[in-house]
Amino acid sequence: MKKVILYILLLGIVAVIGFFIWFFAFYLQVPALNIPKDASPTERVTQIDNWLEQLHTERKFNGGVLITKEGIPLLAKTYGFTNASRNIQLTNKSSFRLASVSKQFTASGIMLLKERNQLDYDDLVSIYIPEFPYKRVTIRHLLNQTSGVPDAYMSLAEKNKDSINILTNRIAVDLLIENHPKIDFIPNEKYQYSNTNYILLARIIEIISNQSFEDFMSEQIFTPLGMKTTRVWNLLSKDKTFKDKTDGFEDMAGEVREIKPNFIDGVAGDGAVFSSIEDFVIWDQFWYQNDLISSENLKEAFKKPTLNNGKKSNYGFGWVILNEDTVMHNGVWLAANSYFVRNTKKKTSFVLLDNSSNLFFNKIIENLK
Repeated sequence: MKKVILYILLLGIVAVIGFFIWFFAFYLQVPALNIPKDASPTERVTQIDNWLEQLHTERKFNGGVLITKEGIPLLAKTYGFTNASRNIQLTNKSSFRLASVSKQFTASGIMLLKERNQLDYDDLVSIYIPEFPYKRVTIRHLLNQTSGVPDAYMSLAEKNKDSINILTNRIAVDLLIENHPKIDFIPNEKYQYSNTNYILLARIIEIISNQSFEDFMSEQIFTPLGMKTTRVWNLLSKDKTFKDKTDGFEDMAGEVREIKPNFIDGVAGDGAVFSSIEDFVIWDQFWYQNDLISSENLKEAFKKPTLNNGKKSNYGFGWVILNEDTVMHNGVWLAANSYFVRNTKKKTSFVLLDNSSNLFFNKIIENLK
């Protein structure tokens, strides 16, 4: 009897090992995108399109792609479905959750207030939030992710979730003030990515504008720019859904399940922006020139901050600065994957969006670089 049990256990172990070998060696792989070096731009786009179609057929991509040159789309297309039911096709107007790519939108709201002389980047946060316990932290520190403010809003919310219906920016900031976790480092000592920094920025926008972050962004940024399929949306929004919205879902080895927001998803600023392939054409051009923010002010977003020790960091205002010509940001939340990169020298941009909790997302990006 013991031999039988041992044999069954060994079979189980072999099966588990076999699954992991299959999962990492085969399932997680994507076919290589082999584009000849002498391929014309048209040929390159065609091959990328065909490759993404193949990935979608293999259920390894469900989303949209945008490739532009000098503001003109070379490839703007979606592949797949808007939600877990897989019965509504994506279009170029489909609005995807951008997750942390939302941070550059939040930064644009702060920049607009600066343009209107309603704040300065080097103002102390405590000017706008008097109870704010980290007295040396400025708005610029928040933008540049150099504040030292602990990235604690999610953990504080979890500890207090029994008394919270839906987390808001105000509640998140109040929790930070009430609990006052120790600062991680002296402001501007180093770079440390923090969602809490951008919740604070969104809260400052709300306080100065006397509007919700959602209404401010809609009325002051998206509508003037003509971005018709871009908005802030979360559990606090008046409408429970909206036209062209995509919903996140997990598609693992053919098994599909919906990924729903939870009580934390009433905040915005670190995320909560939804946008489409169509509107990203406008958003890319916004960062070159627009009627809302001066060219001189726009340059602030792409300056590498100088730290206290004289070294440079590489996070601007909602942008990771790769070099003097290239900036990018990515995001992951509630099954959404997003990636946006711009090369200002070549005047090119690349956007990849997916609403299917895609384990292959980074591999796809690597092939497309």
